[in-house]
Amino acid sequence: MIIVLGLGPGDAKLLTREAWDLLSASERVYLRTRRHPAVAGLPPHLELHDFDALYDDATSFDDVYVRIAEAVIEAARTASGDVIYAVPGHPLVGEASVWLILQRARQLGIPTRLVGGLSFIEPTLEALSAEFLVSSSDHTSTAPTRLSTHNLQPLSLDPLDGLQICDALEIAALHHPPLNPDKPALIAQIHSRAVASDVKLTLMNQYPPQHPVFVVRGGVGSEGGAAPAASPCLLVPLSRLDHADRFDHLTSLYVPPLPQPGGLESLQETIAHLRAPEGCPWDREQTHESLRSTLLEETYEVLAAIDAGDLEALKEELGDLLLNVVLQAQIAAEAEEFRMSDVIAEVDAKLRRRHPHVFGDVVVNDSGEVVANWNAIKRREKAEKGEEDGSVLDGIAPALPALAQAQKMAHRAEKAGFRWNSHGDRLAKVREELEEAANARDDAHRAEEIGDLLFTIADWADGYGIDVETAAREANLKFARRFRALERIARERGLTLSAMSQAEMLAIWQEIKQSE
Repeated sequence: MIIVLGLGPGDAKLLTREAWDLLSASERVYLRTRRHPAVAGLPPHLELHDFDALYDDATSFDDVYVRIAEAVIEAARTASGDVIYAVPGHPLVGEASVWLILQRARQLGIPTRLVGGLSFIEPTLEALSAEFLVSSSDHTSTAPTRLSTHNLQPLSLDPLDGLQICDALEIAALHHPPLNPDKPALIAQIHSRAVASDVKLTLMNQYPPQHPVFVVRGGVGSEGGAAPAASPCLLVPLSRLDHADRFDHLTSLYVPPLPQPGGLESLQETIAHLRAPEGCPWDREQTHESLRSTLLEETYEVLAAIDAGDLEALKEELGDLLLNVVLQAQIAAEAEEFRMSDVIAEVDAKLRRRHPHVFGDVVVNDSGEVVANWNAIKRREKAEKGEEDGSVLDGIAPALPALAQAQKMAHRAEKAGFRWNSHGDRLAKVREELEEAANARDDAHRAEEIGDLLFTIADWADGYGIDVETAAREANLKFARRFRALERIARERGLTLSAMSQAEMLAIWQEIKQSE
């Protein structure tokens, strides 16, 4: 039999009675590591075997855990009695080697037994609770390493209140944390400053630099059994997480929730509440179709904020646009059409599928090859759906602004082989359409020719890689700026636009252009 035993979070005094009795009656024990405070207090007669040397030789932690599992399984197959494998904390909390051993033992028919222990979670929450109560009752401290807890929300340390628990190495390997920022998080095993730095960078993709976090030195007593002189908790701004000097295999990080709701889940709850029977009559009346104009308007307001370079406005307008997206998803969820999770899953899968050079083994040399791969994958996906006989123009949104739609059509047609030989040919076509519009026989004909002219201009712009919608918006902004200046100058000079001659207005217009 393999007995997997938890050594608890620190001092051997925290071993369970069952674990102590079992160790006292045994001759030997296999330790995942000796680097744990409880080891010094184990029964002195025990023959201890550890796997610390594997950490120096292996290429990754996963490799270490596989080799440990293999060694424990082999010991169980050859031993005449039970094999005890002891790990820090509780065997089922943060111990990958334990799961490998249990799985392999089941496959081989080797019986197993779990002897639990306190995990790192309980003493960490206990230390945090004591620290927070002391800090919140003493706002006069001027210690440079501490932050005021005045602005922290009431610290909820009950795991049932949504505490998220994760491994530091998993967080460090990501670019965005898989955490709900409106709930507290406990990140275990920040064993070095390098890991702390990587964790900090990942967290700062979601939390502000000054967000307060607690660095918690776990365990009870040091590896030699002496109690640490310093407090087990250190409150620092997230941006200075890796400036702390207390990282080892027992260090954890507690991340309080944001002071104001900032997670997608909170927004979804707000919108679901608005749509509920006790919610808002206006929100409850909305449909996919009724929100169409609002969605379009908010999209244009986002573009306006970008064009103006106004980041505060951009933040607000992106929020309004997101509101429309989440509201559409909520309406669909109520009708059992799809849910927000389906929306996210589909776009995430699409991004991963269409970026094989990032998430696969495809090699690209530049962005042009990226676009070529993207289009090839799209064609393959269409073929799989039975859409291979469609037009290259399929999929262009009919609701696009006319110039943007024209440019996209011209671009796709060119990629399919319908192209001009040179920029000069494009320009000649523009001149031809301009001449036809000028010589149109009536208004209906002129409208048709002006449409052809605009399409040709969009194609001409595409040949130079110019986004025609952006160019048009910038021209509109420039005209508005100059016209407002014209109005202001006219007022200053006591002139009225309606009474001014064309020559007078053009003269002022030139002044404005030259002053820019």
